[in-house]
Amino acid sequence: MKIKQISIFLENKPGHLSSICKLLAEADINIVTLLLADTKEYGIARLIVKEWQKAEQLLKDSGATVKVTEVVATEVEDKPGGLNRILDIIDAGNTNIEYMYAFTYRAKESAIMVFRFDDPDEAIGLLTSKEVNVIGETDLFQIAS
Repeated sequence: MKIKQISIFLENKPGHLSSICKLLAEADINIVTLLLADTKEYGIARLIVKEWQKAEQLLKDSGATVKVTEVVATEVEDKPGGLNRILDIIDAGNTNIEYMYAFTYRAKESAIMVFRFDDPDEAIGLLTSKEVNVIGETDLFQIAS
């Protein structure tokens, strides 16, 4: 149920993000979700794509610094308190969240939260034990299409 995420390290200069997106677009690789975090000197683009191995190689071949990590996606009710329910479970399990981001879809009035945990397997066990819908790659890409 873990999902592969690509992190790309970019100089914080105009055009760097668009060049990455253009490269993926020209290879017909669709970005399901993306998070951009930055500092004054550099940025990190974190993205999920179905063809992550192809994207990883393409980006490396272009000279980009790329890292693949495992993240966990969960369905969250898109209403007040939906995220808090998930965070309460994580807190009660004393599980650390390194970062998270979200995207919404309207088919079920739900949001998808993407989490990077210190120990993703432990987090998956904790969440599923509390009946949280942890979403695997196949379901994520089906939802996003």
